[in-house]
Amino acid sequence: MEIAIVLFDGFTGLDAIGPYEVLSRVPDATVTFVASTPGLVRADTGRLAVQVDVALADLPAPQVLLVPGGPGQVAAMTDQVLIDWVRAAHRTSTWTTSVCTGSMILAAAGVLDGRRATSHWLALDRLPEFGAEQTLERVVFDGKVVTAAGVSAGIDMALRLAAFIAGDEVAQGIQLMLEYDPQPPFDAGSPTKAPDAIVAKLRSRSRFLRSG
Repeated sequence: MEIAIVLFDGFTGLDAIGPYEVLSRVPDATVTFVASTPGLVRADTGRLAVQVDVALADLPAPQVLLVPGGPGQVAAMTDQVLIDWVRAAHRTSTWTTSVCTGSMILAAAGVLDGRRATSHWLALDRLPEFGAEQTLERVVFDGKVVTAAGVSAGIDMALRLAAFIAGDEVAQGIQLMLEYDPQPPFDAGSPTKAPDAIVAKLRSRSRFLRSG
């Protein structure tokens, strides 16, 4: 199974690397990082960079495509090469997926029209602009389209996808090998749980801006 993870400058590291760690362990799966132009692609912190050797045009029909999010999503939504590739790849894919604000890129390509979808909570209310039905669920399956909420939700999504592809036992083995057993020190991982003051503070300085 050919799995393509799309990268663009300003992606959020865990959006891509979390699912990569899961999906690269699926039997008979090949995971390839792709970009509009091959080369060094920098994450949103500027300190993490991934060398991408494969252009989008060289992998036109992956069985699974995964689009991460991050502040660079705003510019990526206007990258016509990327948007056209997502639109075309989606026509033949088995699964079309996103993490965080990667759903906004799917939306810009018309993939989410009429579908239920999620995104990072700071960008969630933009989805209806593109004909999608927003939901706060952590992982949303709507046909072959799978969207995950912010950043860490990509790991959950990838494990569920691994179960669909290779079975529950394989997915559970991957989870165990990764020792993915979250026990966070605070119950503040959702805007419905975090203190109101923290939610308001993050909204006020959000980098998930309104263009696109």
